[in-house]
Amino acid sequence: MVDAVPYFDLKRQFANLRDEILPALERVCETCAFAGGPEVKAFEDAFASYCGTTHAIGVSSGTSALHVALRCADVGPGDEVITTPYTFISTTWAISYCGATPVFVDVDPTTRNLDPTKLEVAITERTKVVLPVHLYGLPADIDAITAIAAPRGVTVIEDAAQAQGAAIGGTRAGGLGRMACFSFYPGKNLGAYGEGGAITTNDPEWAARAARLRDHGQTERYYHDELAFNYRMDGFQGAVLAIKLAHLDAWNRRRAEIAARYTDAFASTSLGLPTVPDGFETAWHLYVVESDERDRFREHLQARGVPTALHYPVCLHEQKPYQHLGYSRGDFPNAEHLAGRVVSLPFFPEMTDEEVAHVIDAVRGF
Repeated sequence: MVDAVPYFDLKRQFANLRDEILPALERVCETCAFAGGPEVKAFEDAFASYCGTTHAIGVSSGTSALHVALRCADVGPGDEVITTPYTFISTTWAISYCGATPVFVDVDPTTRNLDPTKLEVAITERTKVVLPVHLYGLPADIDAITAIAAPRGVTVIEDAAQAQGAAIGGTRAGGLGRMACFSFYPGKNLGAYGEGGAITTNDPEWAARAARLRDHGQTERYYHDELAFNYRMDGFQGAVLAIKLAHLDAWNRRRAEIAARYTDAFASTSLGLPTVPDGFETAWHLYVVESDERDRFREHLQARGVPTALHYPVCLHEQKPYQHLGYSRGDFPNAEHLAGRVVSLPFFPEMTDEEVAHVIDAVRGF
């Protein structure tokens, strides 16, 4: 029996990988390839293969991946990008960095992802991109979204920041849209030892442009084709990510095992539980339940040694930087309903069976 459970514990993962990680970091130090270099290239090749795409471009963060991808689509001032109001704010930061306007579409209350049935009415002549988010690791319905967007000349770019290893019909996230953006923030299923991100695509022209944009727009050293950025991936991160990538499927399988135990145990409770549609494979980045008595529920769990988190308590249209868009409370009722009810439970692949049982007992005790 355990008395308390960590919400998340990266130290356990490092302890398991220590003998692989430290020699890789030493290699980077010996070659002094600290910005880009062979370790990053090796990871890019491996990650493209993993996602089933022809190209992967390593960058400095998930936010910079989104920014570069939108610039590849020539998003700029006067353009609109449609996305969900229920996600982390990096999604809209990238739109704003381009000088474009975020346009929100409500989510499906079951999948918690952008609702394709609400997409068509949001598209205007200024719409350049639809940017759906694979929230909590579950892919958005890219086929339905593309069926609406493509005939109208609108590009679909995946925000796959939380979805390393997720898939629809056997096609992995990263290869579902024209381009996809990943975050390797340390807490992700595939996490760096610091910040990191990647862009995947099967489009050679967009891949080449993304590689230039992350590196000051250089076609060769000191020759710059366009206004660009310093978004290169560090050599250390490439080395770490290449090692971790080999373990990702096993970690995701363990996440799925824990999720199945949670779902079975909570099925008879009043909690709202995550749902995975047929043909969809979630990466189970987070296990998020919904409670009508959230504050009391969290206090109950905390008192029993079960910490929780909120992903996400405030919708983007209600955040201060986006209040100028003119949206009001009630415009996106499904997203707002989720924001007031969601609770993220302890959930990581190194959890022991005893810790999982402790969480289950604490939740059911409520």
